[in-house]
Amino acid sequence: MCPRHPDRESYVRCQRCGRPTCPECQRPAPVGIQCVDCVRDAARTSPAARTVFGGRATDGRPVVTLAIIGICAVVYLLQRVDSAVTANYAFMPALGWTEPWRFLTAAFLHSPSTYFHVLLNMFALWSLGQYLEPMLGRARFAAIYLISGLGGQVAVTLLAGSPTVIGLQTGLDDAWLTPVVGASGAIFGLFGALLILNRHLGRSSAAMYVVIAINAAFGFLYPNISWQAHLGGFLAGLACAGVVVAFRGRGKQQLVWAGLGGVVVLLVAVTVAKYLSIPDIIRMIDSSTFT
Repeated sequence: MCPRHPDRESYVRCQRCGRPTCPECQRPAPVGIQCVDCVRDAARTSPAARTVFGGRATDGRPVVTLAIIGICAVVYLLQRVDSAVTANYAFMPALGWTEPWRFLTAAFLHSPSTYFHVLLNMFALWSLGQYLEPMLGRARFAAIYLISGLGGQVAVTLLAGSPTVIGLQTGLDDAWLTPVVGASGAIFGLFGALLILNRHLGRSSAAMYVVIAINAAFGFLYPNISWQAHLGGFLAGLACAGVVVAFRGRGKQQLVWAGLGGVVVLLVAVTVAKYLSIPDIIRMIDSSTFT
C-alpha cells in the first residue's frame, strides 16, 4: 500500500527509497519512477541553477522590471490625482536628513505635469531590464536598481553646495531646495552596469555609448533635468556591477551581497558626512517648513 495513501494499492516502488508508490505519487525519473518525497528532497539538496554572473537563474521573464514599471505607473496616476504624493515622497536635499526615505521613494516618482518623463524612463527601463535581469538574476537586478537610485540622490545632495541661512533666504542656495523625482538616476545605474557586464563578456557596447551620451546631454540642454542624479546613479551602477564581476566565481555568491552592502555603506557615509558639515538649523528642516 502507498504510504501517502494507505487505501491505495501500489504495484511499483520508488527507485530511490524503495517504498511502494501509487500512480498519484509517482514522478518520472531517468530510470523508472520516484515518489514525490524523493523528488522534493532532491530538488532541495541539488544546487540551484546560476546565471553567467552567479545569480539565481530564472525563466527569462523580467518580473522585477515589470513590477517596477507597474509601481511607477500606479504612483504616477496617484501623483496626477493627489499632489500630496509628490510633496511627501519627492527628494529634496533640505529634507534628506529628517526624512531619509525620500532618497529611495523619489526613484518611483515622475513629473506629474507631463507624460513624456514617465514614458521615456519606463521605455528605457524595459529595454535594459529585459536584457540585464535574466543575466544578473532578479535579486541582484533589483539591488542594483535601488542602489543606483540611492546613488543618484546622494550625488544631488553632494553637488548641491554648502548651504547657509542667508543663501537659502536670498536664493543663492536654491539647489538645496529643489525637488528631484524620476527613475533616471536608477536607469543610468543600469546603463553603467550594462557597460561593465558587456565588457567582461567581451560584447560590444558601442551603440550604448551613443545612447548614454544622448541621455546625458538632456541633463545639460534642457531645464529641470537633474544631471547630478544621472551622474550619481551611473557611478553607483558601475560600482555595483564591478562587485558582481569581481565575485562571480563559484562559492562567492555571498560576497556579492557583502560587496553591494559595502557600496550602500559608502553612500550613506558620504551623505552623513555632508549633512554634518552644514549648520544644524538647515540640517533639521522638515516638510512642515514648506506647508
